[in-house]
Amino acid sequence: MEQLIRVLRDKGFKITPQRRAVITALAKCGKFPTAQRIWDYVRTITPDVSFDTIYRNLSLLVELGIVSEIHTKGREGNVFEIVETDHHHHLICVSCGTTQCLDFCPVSHGDLAKAEAGGFKITSHSLEFYGYCRECASAG
Repeated sequence: MEQLIRVLRDKGFKITPQRRAVITALAKCGKFPTAQRIWDYVRTITPDVSFDTIYRNLSLLVELGIVSEIHTKGREGNVFEIVETDHHHHLICVSCGTTQCLDFCPVSHGDLAKAEAGGFKITSHSLEFYGYCRECASAG
């Protein structure tokens, strides 16, 4: 949590009570919380905070690269995670929204080199696989 606050300060952003509460919620709400779940948690600390404030702060953290927004295509909306590793991808169930980290990168350096052959300089990439988790696949 303190690392996120340090990054914000280093980039010239103030640490408002709402921003601190969003960061606390990201750390306390378990893996892959939705914006709604974060808002619910923050309102226990700061009852008058708006959902827009939560989403603006999440968007800032995503823009700074210290939080990832994972597009779940689910009923409850996208989920968020603090960026703790250099690089990883996700498996996302289109039925229940379960999200899992993929602990390897299926994109080879050769594939990246081919993509850069036309002069485009790749600085990062993200990949999300959509399908059905074990429980949803066996239920259908």
